[in-house]
Amino acid sequence: MQDDAPMEIPRILIAALRGGSGKTVLSIGIIAALRNSGKKVVPFKKGPDYIDAGWLAMAAGRPCYNLDTFMVNDHLVCQSFLSHTNPDCAEIAVIEGNRGLYDGLDVDGSTSTASLSKLLNTPVILCLDCTKSTRTMAAVVLGCLHFEPEIQIKGVILNRVAGSRHENILRQSIETHCGVPVIGALPKLKSQDFPERHMGLIPTPEHAWAKNSINTAAEVVAKHVNLTEVFRIAKTAENRKFSCSGIDAVSIDAGCGEKDNAKSFPNISPGLKIGIMRDSAFQFYYPDNLEALADAGAEIVCISPLTDTVLPDIDGLYIGGGFPETHAKALADNKKFRNDIKNAAESGMPIYAECGGLMYLGESLVLEQTYPMTGVLPIVFSFSKKPQGHGYTFAEVDKQNPFYEIGTVIKGHEFHYSKVLEWRGNNQDMALEMQKGNGIINGRDGICYKNVFATYTHIHALGIPKWASTMARLANGFRLKKSED
Repeated sequence: MQDDAPMEIPRILIAALRGGSGKTVLSIGIIAALRNSGKKVVPFKKGPDYIDAGWLAMAAGRPCYNLDTFMVNDHLVCQSFLSHTNPDCAEIAVIEGNRGLYDGLDVDGSTSTASLSKLLNTPVILCLDCTKSTRTMAAVVLGCLHFEPEIQIKGVILNRVAGSRHENILRQSIETHCGVPVIGALPKLKSQDFPERHMGLIPTPEHAWAKNSINTAAEVVAKHVNLTEVFRIAKTAENRKFSCSGIDAVSIDAGCGEKDNAKSFPNISPGLKIGIMRDSAFQFYYPDNLEALADAGAEIVCISPLTDTVLPDIDGLYIGGGFPETHAKALADNKKFRNDIKNAAESGMPIYAECGGLMYLGESLVLEQTYPMTGVLPIVFSFSKKPQGHGYTFAEVDKQNPFYEIGTVIKGHEFHYSKVLEWRGNNQDMALEMQKGNGIINGRDGICYKNVFATYTHIHALGIPKWASTMARLANGFRLKKSED
């Protein structure tokens, strides 16, 4: 790394042995408690996740950025981390891992939390679910230490501890046999403080007591975790260089606060507006995606099909994922807005939709009863109790469409309980051939209609750098067409 590159700040990575071990609540509590103590905390979430990231962002009082080495290459992951951790406005970065520490896509552990720890040269604090176990936890920690010795496991936090006797046996066993300090021991939290939906915490916009839950986590952590030791471990990484080399300091925007988007866009008309559906029905957006659209010259206009009665004057529309099924009646009842969306699609407005957005563009959503949606696409969805798509996706563009060139490889992820009940289109209407993941139907994804592209696959803008500029270009063309009509 160049000598004039931004200095790496103190940082820690919270990991666990598996999903559901309590590391998200622990990470929320650590972030909030550090913030309450006066520290400027920057949150990150490893892997493809919106819900946990939303909680981490609320705890920190600033956006949470995802670090994903499947969708985004290592070089850009390092750049992303540096661009959001300027020491002038950040004192510590807290990264929450995903799944188990060593869980990855293959036997080598590629894309694992451990691999991110190595990439960013970051010490690990291991969160252990100690339910109905004592000395065995020492054997587990010892195994983690020896499995990949280069991983810096610098501390252990016991979770779901039954009492002081339970804690003492665990603490003595781990510190005696592993030589790793136990820096905290958390009792079980009440489930109502962090209710769950599907496979994770429910989204913060749907939880009226989110701030109270975060405050509870912060109080528990402040009482039961040695925050001084947490910060000391984080500081052991201060100024350590990353595994990826050759990061250009000039290319890194390491400012404090909002970016200055007052740039020159010779090919974009002034006043270009791209709408973002953002409310409790549609809330799954990576901050990087929205920032990429702004960097491409667009003004972001937040809209809501739950509360807005008409579609505002916009030049393009991005509909992210969410839970339209929990708001199906309200979405269906807003008929004028639904009709506005259909008319916009028919007029050629560029619309990019992911997962929940795809469902909204369909004809209807069948739950206990049938709820009409916008009717842009000839598809009907229903809902399942089991995930119909879950995990990383890999697709190749093999059909003409407004957004991607043929041959483009799309790396993303899908997570949905909805399923196709009726599809009256054909394979020629979809631009993506799925090589990993389920897609919409028949191994295909990415329904195309005029300037509409709707898919189950979520993308990350850093992994598809042309996506935002293409969206802005299409929106600009639509804007110019409107002015001529």
